Amino acid sequence: MHNKKEDNDEEHGYTFSLLDSKRSHLDDVLNEKLEDAFHQHTSDIVLHDVAKIASQHDPIDMAHAVTRLPPQARVIVYENLPDLNGKIIFMINTSSSTRSAIFRQIDDSEIKSLIEKMPPDEAVWILDDMSDRRMRRVFDLLEPKKAQRIKELQKHDRHSAGRLMTDEFFAFHMNTTIGEVSAYIRDNPGIELTRRIFVLNDEGQLVGYVPGRNLIVNPHYLPLRQIMRPILQKVTVDVSRDEVVDVVERYKIPALPVVDENEHLRGVITYESVVEAMEDIADETIANIAGTAEDYREYEPILKRFLGRAPWLMVTLCAGLVSTGVMSHFYDRSWFALLPFFVPLITGMSGNVGIQCSTILVRGLSTGDISPGYKSEAISRELAIGLLIGLVFGLICGTVVYLLNYFGVHHLQADPLSLGITVSCGVFGACLAATMLGSFSPFFFVRFGIDPAVASGPIVTAFNDVLSTLIFFLFARLVYAFIT
Repeated sequence: MHNKKEDNDEEHGYTFSLLDSKRSHLDDVLNEKLEDAFHQHTSDIVLHDVAKIASQHDPIDMAHAVTRLPPQARVIVYENLPDLNGKIIFMINTSSSTRSAIFRQIDDSEIKSLIEKMPPDEAVWILDDMSDRRMRRVFDLLEPKKAQRIKELQKHDRHSAGRLMTDEFFAFHMNTTIGEVSAYIRDNPGIELTRRIFVLNDEGQLVGYVPGRNLIVNPHYLPLRQIMRPILQKVTVDVSRDEVVDVVERYKIPALPVVDENEHLRGVITYESVVEAMEDIADETIANIAGTAEDYREYEPILKRFLGRAPWLMVTLCAGLVSTGVMSHFYDRSWFALLPFFVPLITGMSGNVGIQCSTILVRGLSTGDISPGYKSEAISRELAIGLLIGLVFGLICGTVVYLLNYFGVHHLQADPLSLGITVSCGVFGACLAATMLGSFSPFFFVRFGIDPAVASGPIVTAFNDVLSTLIFFLFARLVYAFIT
C-alpha cells in the first residue's frame, strides 16, 4: 500500500537539503563580504562597509556568518548593527564564543539593556557566557522582578527541562470564558506563546489545554472547561534534555508543559527550543564519534584545533605502539614471516565492522529506539550480523588468497591452502571480535554514565586494531601448529 507519510518525509527531506544549501551559500557570500570589508585600508572605510553589510542582512544571518571571523572582528560587526533589537537577535542566535568576545568589550549597562528586552529563557543562556562576578553586577542593574525570574531558571541543570522551558505563557482557571481569555491575550502582546492556552483547576493544578484556534471558532461566552482537551504528555523540571526531545519528537507536541511535584504549571517548552536542543545533541554526538570537541563553524587557531584532537589520537598512537610491540615479539617465528602483509586487511575489515555496529547502536540509544528491554535483542542481532559477515568475508578472503597464490599471482612462497585458511580464520575471528566490542561498548559506557558516542570513536578503533591483530596471529599460530 502506498505510504503518504513516506512521500511527505522524502519531500521534507529534499526541501531541507535545498534550504540548507541556500543557507550555506548565503553564509559563504556574507562571510566573503565581511572579510573584504575588514581588508580595507583605513578604519573609516572598514566601519562604513561593515555597517552597510549589517543593515542589508538579517541579524540571524550575521550571527552565523561572524563565527568564521576572528573574535575582534565579531565585536566590530556587533557594534555596527543598526539598532538594539538587531543586537538582541544577533546575541541570541550567535555562538557562545562570539558572545564571550563581545562581553569583554562592552560595559555592564549595555549588557543590562540587552537582557532587559530578552525573554528570561533566552537571557539565562546569554548570561551563562560571562563570569559569575560580571553576572552579579548585571543582576544588580536589572529590575528585581526580571532578575528573579532569570535566577529561577538558572537553578536548573543546563541539560534539564527547567532550562529549556519559558515562564511566559497563558494559563487560566477552567471557568474563565473565551472572551476574557481573548481580552487578556490582547492586553499582553509581549507573550508570544498562544498555540496552547493552559487550563487550571481550583488548586492551580494543570488539568488541560485549549488550542489557540478554538478561541476563534467558539462563542466568546463559553468557559474553557467546555472546550479544553486533556493533557496527555507533560514533564517535570528535572527531566533530562534527551527525554524532553524524545517526548516532543514522538508526540509532535508544539508546547510541552513543565510541572512540579504538585502538578502546578512551572513553564512551557516550545517546539523551537526542542529543535535547538536536538541540534546541540546531534553536534555533540557527531563530535564524540569523530573523537574531537571542536566546532568547524567556529574560527579557532590551528594550535587550538590541534590540541582539541590530540588527546583522543593519543589512544590510537598507544594502540599502534602496542600492535608494533606484539609484532616485534613474534618477528623471529617461522610462521610469522608472511603475516605482516595481511595485517592491513585484517584491521581494515574489523575496524569497519566494529564502527558500523557501534554507530548503529549509538544512534538507537540517542533516539530512544533501543529501550532497556530491547537491549539484549539488539546485541543478539548485531552479533548474528557480525557472525554472518565474518563467515562470508572470511571465506571470500581465504578463497581469493588461496587462488592468487595457487596460480602464482602472489609470490609469497607459502603453501596456498594453509595461507588461505589462515587469512580466512583471521578475518572471521577479527570481525567477530570487532562486533562484540562494538556491541557491548556503548552499553558499557552508558552504565558508567559516559556518553556512548565516545565508544564509536578512536577508543573502540584503537582497541579493535590491537585485538584483531592478536586474533589473527593466534589463528596463524594454530593453523601452523596443526599443519606441522
